[in-house]
Amino acid sequence: MNRHEFKQKVIDYAHSIGIDEIGFTHAEPFHELREKLVDYHANGYASGFEKGTIDERTDPKLSLDSAQSIISIAVGYPNRLPDAPKSRKGERRGLFARASWGVDYHTLLNCRLEKLEAYISSLDPSIEMKSMVDTGVMSDREVARRSGLGYIGKNGFVINPNLGTYSYLGEMLTSYPFPPDEELIDSCGDCNLCVDRCPTGALVGNGQLNSQKCISYLTQTKGFLPDEYRGKIGNRLYGCDTCQQVCPRNKGINTDHHDDIVLEPEILKPELTGLLEISNREFKETYGHLAGVWRGKKPIQRNAIIALAHFKEEGAVDVLKSVAENDPRPVIKGTAYWAVGQIEGDGALDYINERFKMETDEAVRDEMLKGIQEVV
Repeated sequence: MNRHEFKQKVIDYAHSIGIDEIGFTHAEPFHELREKLVDYHANGYASGFEKGTIDERTDPKLSLDSAQSIISIAVGYPNRLPDAPKSRKGERRGLFARASWGVDYHTLLNCRLEKLEAYISSLDPSIEMKSMVDTGVMSDREVARRSGLGYIGKNGFVINPNLGTYSYLGEMLTSYPFPPDEELIDSCGDCNLCVDRCPTGALVGNGQLNSQKCISYLTQTKGFLPDEYRGKIGNRLYGCDTCQQVCPRNKGINTDHHDDIVLEPEILKPELTGLLEISNREFKETYGHLAGVWRGKKPIQRNAIIALAHFKEEGAVDVLKSVAENDPRPVIKGTAYWAVGQIEGDGALDYINERFKMETDEAVRDEMLKGIQEVV
């Protein structure tokens, strides 16, 4: 069996196990990516979630010294939520970004990659392989681009002709010299919608992102959310889809044929006050399978509190006061006091002044004052 026949067998098997798109590239260093990463760090755009050094991220052989090629895979995910519950006064709801709908995509992709590895081994046991999904050192998007799965748009996502930007990406380094695919030559042209519509101006053009300003990143941080972004996140509990929602290349695309991506409307668009009263055990049992809770309960609860302030939800004030008075975590306590001030305005003055006398944490005290002094 020659290399092209081998490659076709792998392609056919990949499609049979739920891999929507598959591409192949060589394992030489990513020289252009290195230049971008140097600028990315020099400009202070890094989120801190990135794995590995610049050398590790751009030289595949540092991950698998026998690597001769890289297989890139893409699995499309839905962007429409059927039967989504309505967010209404007295029952305000938050939202998880679409990449977190269904089972954690790390689990989903790793399952497919493990099957693909086993199949390749059955054809040739001597082939060495190493797979990665997001948490590895390789850039999933750059590998996908060079493998011909799509081009990188101004929003920084890989845009695939069949999946748009709504796809999970993973890759496999192999010691087998698969024939590489051609890169997809395309561009966003004059379209600048994603850059113009980004709520915080995080997209700086040419596919570059200032992660420090990106709502997707901000919703995953654990400290107090910076003041200038509290009015920007709306009801987002995890992630942000704006730059994908406005992309014309996503028009008419909704990949919903995967049986292992199960949509749960009540979980993906949960009632906000319920999130504030949930126990650790209940939270893990209800939301633990979502990729969007990898940072734990605190960021989700902080974002839920900010969302209630965004809605000016008067019906949540009693719950917020209970959280403010009883939660031991300064970030949650302080944000709850801030939200009470935002919702009640002057009506919160007596309550905040009385509680202020009892509070000893300076960060919480600052939030209490901010809540009644500022209006988002």
